[in-house]
Amino acid sequence: MAIEAVVFDIGNVLIEWQPERYYDRIIGRDRRQAMFAEVDLHGMNDLVDQGHHFTDTIYRWADKYPEWRDEIRMWHDNWIELAAPDIPHSVRLLRALRARKVPVFALTNFGVQNFDYATTVYPFLNEFDRLYVSGRMKAVKPHVPIYEMVEADCGVQPSALLFADDRTKNIDTAKARGWQTHHFLDPQGWADRLVSEGLLTKEEAV
Repeated sequence: MAIEAVVFDIGNVLIEWQPERYYDRIIGRDRRQAMFAEVDLHGMNDLVDQGHHFTDTIYRWADKYPEWRDEIRMWHDNWIELAAPDIPHSVRLLRALRARKVPVFALTNFGVQNFDYATTVYPFLNEFDRLYVSGRMKAVKPHVPIYEMVEADCGVQPSALLFADDRTKNIDTAKARGWQTHHFLDPQGWADRLVSEGLLTKEEAV
């Protein structure tokens, strides 16, 4: 079926999301490994993605681990340094699709407050035709309800959606629902897929 809309994940598709890399730089790899072994920071972040308050959640988590309090608070206080940099080629692809009048959606696991903050740093996050943010929706990938909510809201048949995500679990759920999918490994592979689908020319996908 012809593609009617393109759906972008954000983390590691449009913006790099590598918290471990940030902590390696700030506190050193050994100390970072020790902290991540003791503290479920990704579990903490999952709560934010589910709609729990960004500041309250992280600061409460920090208070549970006094020996790591300062480092855990960095997840909040220096958050934009964890979510950096943007991926310029992917941003160009987003804008090239919009220039072609191809509807472009975002489907992302992201908290409410930190997503609002990110839009002030990365203007392209305001450029989607439809925006599906897990924290606002109180549903997260890879669970089925968030995909159902996207389908109901956008009115596009699942088989006419092309979804790019870096996580195979998220791709698998979409595929099971009949979406067309692309496992994002790098922006060039995504560009090639968009060209192969006839959505962009090679020149537009540079």
